[in-house]
Amino acid sequence: MATSAFPDPPTAAPRRRVAARELWDALSGRGARLLAGLRRSWRRSLQLRVVTITLVASSLLVGGFAYLIADKITGILVENAETDVRVRLDSGAAYAAKQFGLFNQPQEAQLQETIDGTVNYLAGGDPQQTTGVIVALTADNHSGIIQPRSSPAVNVRPLISRELRATVAGGRVASQIRTGRLGGERTKYLIYGSPVPTRFGQVELYYLVPLTRHDATAAAAGTTVTATGAALVLLLALLAGLVTRLVVTPVRVAARTAQRLSAGLLDQRMVVSGEDDLALLAASFNQMATNLQRQILRLEEMSRLQRRFTSDVSHELRTPLTTVRMAADLIFAERDEFDPAVARSAELLQAELDRFEELLTDLLEISRFDAGFAMLDAEPTDLVPVVHRVADRLAGLAERVGVAIELDVPGTPVIAEVDPRRVERVLRNLVGNAVEHGEAKPVLITLGMDETAVAITVRDHGVGLKPGEEKLVFNRFWRADPSRARQTGGTGLGLSISLEDARLHGGWLEAWGAPGQGAQFRLTLPARAGDRLTTSPLRLVPADATLPFGGPRPGGLLAIGPGSGGALAIGPAPQGAVPVGPGTGGHAEVGS
Repeated sequence: MATSAFPDPPTAAPRRRVAARELWDALSGRGARLLAGLRRSWRRSLQLRVVTITLVASSLLVGGFAYLIADKITGILVENAETDVRVRLDSGAAYAAKQFGLFNQPQEAQLQETIDGTVNYLAGGDPQQTTGVIVALTADNHSGIIQPRSSPAVNVRPLISRELRATVAGGRVASQIRTGRLGGERTKYLIYGSPVPTRFGQVELYYLVPLTRHDATAAAAGTTVTATGAALVLLLALLAGLVTRLVVTPVRVAARTAQRLSAGLLDQRMVVSGEDDLALLAASFNQMATNLQRQILRLEEMSRLQRRFTSDVSHELRTPLTTVRMAADLIFAERDEFDPAVARSAELLQAELDRFEELLTDLLEISRFDAGFAMLDAEPTDLVPVVHRVADRLAGLAERVGVAIELDVPGTPVIAEVDPRRVERVLRNLVGNAVEHGEAKPVLITLGMDETAVAITVRDHGVGLKPGEEKLVFNRFWRADPSRARQTGGTGLGLSISLEDARLHGGWLEAWGAPGQGAQFRLTLPARAGDRLTTSPLRLVPADATLPFGGPRPGGLLAIGPGSGGALAIGPAPQGAVPVGPGTGGHAEVGS
């Protein structure tokens, strides 16, 4: 056995397979990208969908109509050919019977000459013609005596089927359509056969009519119908595209105008042209935009006046509050010399003045947030001492209400770029609320950190939060139970300010709670100022929480996310976050 003088190296086949695989991967990737682009265009373009559907539907309709027309034309042509050949066949059979009626025996000498003359006469008189109708006469019952004759002189027996010959030999008129070659190119023939009775028996007369002209006529008609249908389909697609464009263009303009309005460009309007429905849509849209602009400006002015009023009132109350504070301090210092009722009144006055002063401070802070004047003074800070400091300051309150404050903090420093004053204020509010609602059960403060973020959770085991209340705890002056006696004398603004402080850091402030299981708040801040948060080092839902099987987790999640713009938005949930409502697949982010 011969072998190649230069066999492939051992690595040639694997290299070819790798190259083929790479080529297939490249083609598959390109096809996938093309399919994805088409799918994206199909979803985004109403005009493309309308034109495509119109094109497909009209193509099917016109194609079916063209098929029916072509089939009908072909049927009419064949029917006309059958009628014509049937008339000629009846006339020819009668003529042949008259010619052969003089003969009593098939052996007579002049019979074959009469057959030849009859066939030539019925064929048109020219036995040498090679086109047109072919006439043939056979005698299957006298095959050894009478020779078959045809005009033109061709062998027609291969074209006449055995079934047709048997039917005609049985004394009945029959027909068929067959394609064959009779001395030239393949041609389709309509073949009719009829028995011709004579004194010496029966002979069979056949007419073979070529359908070339009929097929050409049917093909021309089909081509004409198809071309007309294709032109009609293209015209319909063009009309659909134009009509859809007339409708879609104003809608696209309205969408772009709405996007500009949502971006704050309140002076954007649509161009109104004509008096049709689209013009009415544009006019109505412009009127809506004008009303929205007027209402937004009015609300902005009211908000500005409200913020200014709050700030002015807070500042103006400072002076009388200072005077009242001086008098109250003097009375409070001399309370031991008063009778018990007056001394108690002095203590109540001092406590309410403390709360009043705290309320003014919080109102001023809120007004700075509302006006956008709050500034972040971030610096590298160790959060471990901050947590300890907050726990120490609230230890006295916790001892009075019978709540133990437990800490779970790392033994090493936890450094983050934050504003320590604001972080301490957030923790003080969270821990204070946990102590107040702790129902004499321990409060756990946990500090955690990863490469990008730091997190602090405050867990209590009190009454918890009812479903939906986790969305309200950060509202200003909201209380879960208005009848609950306050131990800390809070103002109702602590969590609102904490929420703003978290937003100012670009962080999250989230709440979870369930009736009878307590609540847990989680503060997550970026380790480096300005970074964007994606996950949190600590879980929002505590490990000891009981979750119902097969349903949404109890309570919910309210979060502050950077750039939320004061709206409730759905986004990817941080690690351990609880979806708001079943199947949302995200978490709620709220900012101011």
